[in-house]
Amino acid sequence: MSPAGTTFAGTSARRDRDWAEAWQRSWDVQQEGYMPDREQRLAALLDVVEAVAGSSPGARPLVLDLACGTGSITRRLLERFPSARSIAVDIDPALLAIAEATFAGDERVRLVEADLASPGWVHALPETPVDAVVTATALHWLGEPLLRRVYRDLLGVVRPGGAVANVDLMRPADLPRLGELLGAVETRQTERVRADGRPDWPGWWDIAAADPLLTDAVAERQARFGIDHLDFDPPSQWHADALLAAGFAEAGVTWRSGTHALVAALRP
Repeated sequence: MSPAGTTFAGTSARRDRDWAEAWQRSWDVQQEGYMPDREQRLAALLDVVEAVAGSSPGARPLVLDLACGTGSITRRLLERFPSARSIAVDIDPALLAIAEATFAGDERVRLVEADLASPGWVHALPETPVDAVVTATALHWLGEPLLRRVYRDLLGVVRPGGAVANVDLMRPADLPRLGELLGAVETRQTERVRADGRPDWPGWWDIAAADPLLTDAVAERQARFGIDHLDFDPPSQWHADALLAAGFAEAGVTWRSGTHALVAALRP
């Protein structure tokens, strides 16, 4: 049995496209259990890409998919902009294994294993500058000093006129009471979605560990990161201020849904 209970052929022998596609569907289902509006937020990221690099016919934007996971953003990037190119960076061995099988043979995608906690991670990038950096629901794993440093790093990665876009839990600091009430609405929405029995975050990893083609990668992941992780979830204004302090020309919210927001910044 594959993730989410779907059967398919070939996965007992190797990581093939069918195997990867089943895991991509499973990842999407699990993530949507926490973010029912996930497709809208990923589309909002690509709106930023279009704004700075993808508006002309045949546009070929070069995008850095930061903390790419299974490559969710890159998959949607290539659907929307078939001529786009992606540099997809992550450090998680299990998620990268799924991404590698997903994009095998696709010259538009270059996967890079790099640790954002390392000050020299940018040297692992095969090409700079990029037109845009996009990331979703990932940088909260970084603490405040580290995230500030990553934002500074990105200033040297993006071309002039390019953009950085990060969508994540970013409460509206100017609406403390309403933000709390909206958070309660989101909780009820996710509870309704997850009532269908889809796996939660720990459950999904249990399923991944049971796949012989991911067992070793999941074990490596657990040894590297442990079970718990840091959640640094400052309000959207913090992100905008940090990007401006890093040297970006302008920064602010381009999309919001309740307590989640996309903050984008333009390189001078």
